[in-house]
Amino acid sequence: MSDGVVLSHADLARRVADRAASWGPARRLVLVEGANDLDSLVAYLAALQHGHVALVVPDGRPEQRDATIAAYDPDVVCTATAGDDVRRATGAHDLHPDLALLLSTSGTTGSPKLVRLSRDNVAANAAAIADYLALTPADRAITSLPLHYCYGLSVLHSHLVAGASITLTDLSVVDECFWDLFARTGATSLAGVPHTFDLLTASGFEDRDLPTLRLVTQAGGRLAPDDVRRWSRFGRDRGWDMVVMYGATEATARMAWLPPHLAEDHPASIGRAIPGGRLHLDESVDERPGVGELVYSGPNVMLGYATTPADLALGRVTTELRTGDLARRHDGLFEVVGRRSRRGKVFGLRIDLDAVEGDLRAQVDRHARVVATDHAVHAFVTSGRGSAPARTLVAERCGLPLHAVRVTVVPQVPHTTSGKPDYSALTELAALEEHDAQHDERPPGPGSVRADVVRVLGRPDATDTDSFVDLGGDSLSYVELSTRLAAHFPAGLPAGWHTRSIGELERLAHAGALDEDREPAGDRRGGGRTRLPRLDTTVGLRALAILFVVASHVDLVALEGGAHLLLALAGFNFARFQLSATGDARARLRHGLSGLAQLIVPSVLWVGGVALLIGTYDLTTVLFVREVVNGSEWDDQWQLWFLESLVWLTAAALALTTLPSLHRLERRAPFHFALGVLALATVARVAEVGWRAGATERYTLLVVAFFFALGWAAARASTTRERLLVTALALVLTVGFFGQPHREVIVLGGFLLMLWVPHLPVPAPLARVAGVLAGASLFIYLTHWQVYPPLEDAGHQWLALVASLTVGIAYARIVRPVHKAVGRAVLGSR
Repeated sequence: MSDGVVLSHADLARRVADRAASWGPARRLVLVEGANDLDSLVAYLAALQHGHVALVVPDGRPEQRDATIAAYDPDVVCTATAGDDVRRATGAHDLHPDLALLLSTSGTTGSPKLVRLSRDNVAANAAAIADYLALTPADRAITSLPLHYCYGLSVLHSHLVAGASITLTDLSVVDECFWDLFARTGATSLAGVPHTFDLLTASGFEDRDLPTLRLVTQAGGRLAPDDVRRWSRFGRDRGWDMVVMYGATEATARMAWLPPHLAEDHPASIGRAIPGGRLHLDESVDERPGVGELVYSGPNVMLGYATTPADLALGRVTTELRTGDLARRHDGLFEVVGRRSRRGKVFGLRIDLDAVEGDLRAQVDRHARVVATDHAVHAFVTSGRGSAPARTLVAERCGLPLHAVRVTVVPQVPHTTSGKPDYSALTELAALEEHDAQHDERPPGPGSVRADVVRVLGRPDATDTDSFVDLGGDSLSYVELSTRLAAHFPAGLPAGWHTRSIGELERLAHAGALDEDREPAGDRRGGGRTRLPRLDTTVGLRALAILFVVASHVDLVALEGGAHLLLALAGFNFARFQLSATGDARARLRHGLSGLAQLIVPSVLWVGGVALLIGTYDLTTVLFVREVVNGSEWDDQWQLWFLESLVWLTAAALALTTLPSLHRLERRAPFHFALGVLALATVARVAEVGWRAGATERYTLLVVAFFFALGWAAARASTTRERLLVTALALVLTVGFFGQPHREVIVLGGFLLMLWVPHLPVPAPLARVAGVLAGASLFIYLTHWQVYPPLEDAGHQWLALVASLTVGIAYARIVRPVHKAVGRAVLGSR
């Protein structure tokens, strides 16, 4: 079943035969993008069942697909978007008669090295899996794993060979629609890698009623023994079996399985060899008694590797598979205890990283991972509470001094598309951490887009398919990241870069950001003169607004209105970042809470410190409830009205857009939803003060909410007609509000500039200054109240302005680690 289409085995066979016939009679090398959809499935089976050789690559990764095409020159290319490209009338390759399937190994994704598998390999492994899982025609799997991954393919093969059925979907297990489909189609089995089980826990799987589920399988990496035991017990109570499995692409898929009744007593074991296979240990490779490299032999062992098209003509060169895993045998069951290649050498000491990681996961953080560089061992944990014990444990276990152990808190450890730990990404982050410890500035050279994203957002789990908004980016990180990315795009950042995937940005940077994919970079003037850099208008406005705020307060110039403009900018950025992220309401809530926490925590630290040391503020201001408790007379407690309004308006907007029904409504009609919010805010303002606000009323929450809503509507206006409507509403709502034309000109002028002019050409030095001021605008506003009064009273207005900006920028740098840690902690909580 796929997208509501239900096919019998006979129907599927006819579609497969017709697809194969369309390629002609000659035997071909057929590249197939392994998407979880019917078209990709039919193309794959057409190649496999009709004598061709299927070369399966991941879908949605054009760079890898194109690299594979360049390396192997397939005769037919089947893509998820463009259909079949029959590139020649006859096959161009010498294909060995036994060769049927080519897959990338988990460690060589993106390289030309492929695993060569025969039809006998595929058939034998499928039959063995169907045997030990006792699959019958009554079973139905659901594609919780990608079909380009050998584990995902093994689910397909084993169910088809047993006469069972498959529900095709590319939905994630955290998506409610996945479980609606699971229940609607009566799925009986679910396959997962260790990361899948983390997602299951986060998505409320244990509270679901799934009466048809009888089998949950796990492979693709080691699941912690405590988790194996817990899931096994849970499954037994709910009427389904938990089957732990072990395998590799080189063995077609599976080599070992742990019978469900043994899982609770032997949770660390991979079990016994699959039917028809054999496992043994080569103890010559390890000095520990009873420990050796795990070696497998059986009919599912690959023919060998291919690195060039000429290798496709080779026959079998491999008869047994040396797994690289170190294991021991107990009670007839095998247990993996490490990996030969997972060794580090720091200070001349050889370190078994798997053993250290195992201890760390068992004693400190079940999600922890460990890598090593030439200078240190790096532990990655998902909770700040685990930092100190992790560092101590790793140092003691490795025999290293504490300064040679670094611990980094991440929201979640990165995984490859197959769900395995992405140690290469962790190693990259470790190198960045070491560099940051030695240098305060960015390393020479532009590096990569992904490296900049990882550094600014603290998200080593970021993948090529993630965008800035998907990763929880906010207005402050937007400023910093856009500044860094400018090095990759000298002629201007790509339009809507914050919603583009990292992979797409990498491609555009590598290709020189082609004109049609780039934001307008302005006309060249004076022949060959260099184009001015493009500054995001919201960044320039934030810098200008905070400059106006401070300049007005120090009585240098009368340019009031900057704070109200900042509120409109906040609404614009809320919609641009928070509401543009993909994912369900829960993901939106996590991202929103992360942004709120990054706003509140540094503010409370400063305001609370001022309250304790100077006494300027009381507890109502520290807790952002001043307006609820205090009266309407202006005093020092009103100084931070903007921050209090920003906190509560953001919280209200977040609550409004994470209610499931309103979340769906906002997704369906974002502009009309924003207009509805603006209407409510306008009604609240008119009910409070009418059309013109008084001297104090213009700083109250319900009265200023319409500025935030105006910014929201501006971000959601995607056509000229919608922008014209927002322009008219802004004019009607702003003119007369203050009763001070200069204020209204500043707020309205800045708002219309934001609405109609997305970017401004400015000299590079000015762009850098604007970026610094914009990035620190929150902290400048927060701190300047304590900085400028003595200098202003002494008649030093210019000095008061410079000092206020300097202290705010300095505070921003000081609290930056706290700011990021808070955001990561909230995003990492489940």
